[in-house]
Amino acid sequence: MKSNPKDCLYCQNNETLHNLMIEFAQLNVSRVFLFKEQTYHGRCLVAYKDHVNDLNELSDGERNAFMEDVVRVTRAMQKAFNPEKINYGAYSDKLSHLHFHLAPKYVDGPDYGGTFQMNPGKVYLTDEEYQELINEIKKYL
Repeated sequence: MKSNPKDCLYCQNNETLHNLMIEFAQLNVSRVFLFKEQTYHGRCLVAYKDHVNDLNELSDGERNAFMEDVVRVTRAMQKAFNPEKINYGAYSDKLSHLHFHLAPKYVDGPDYGGTFQMNPGKVYLTDEEYQELINEIKKYL
């Protein structure tokens, strides 16, 4: 399904987006968000700066630049939170704007050894706690 930028959560940068996540950085070709639902401590999302529906629509150079941004964020998350593993999710079934969910997984933590849930709706933080997470990631970004 190809989406129209006029209907795109990331392109419209609207209240719905801000209710789900907090934008905290702009990298070479992407925007970085902290997911407000924090069942997976430190969960972030990296969205391509322009409206493209899929990774395969990018040129090799654009794809490489985007993946460099994704890796830059996961390296910062690894240093900040030391998860056992970071799961990558790029589903986009209903929202065709290229983005990757980055869900840190911890031994004995939620869904370790399985697929992370898109929005379990269990763990929300205070504004100060969100800012602490953002500051930790930004130290290494």
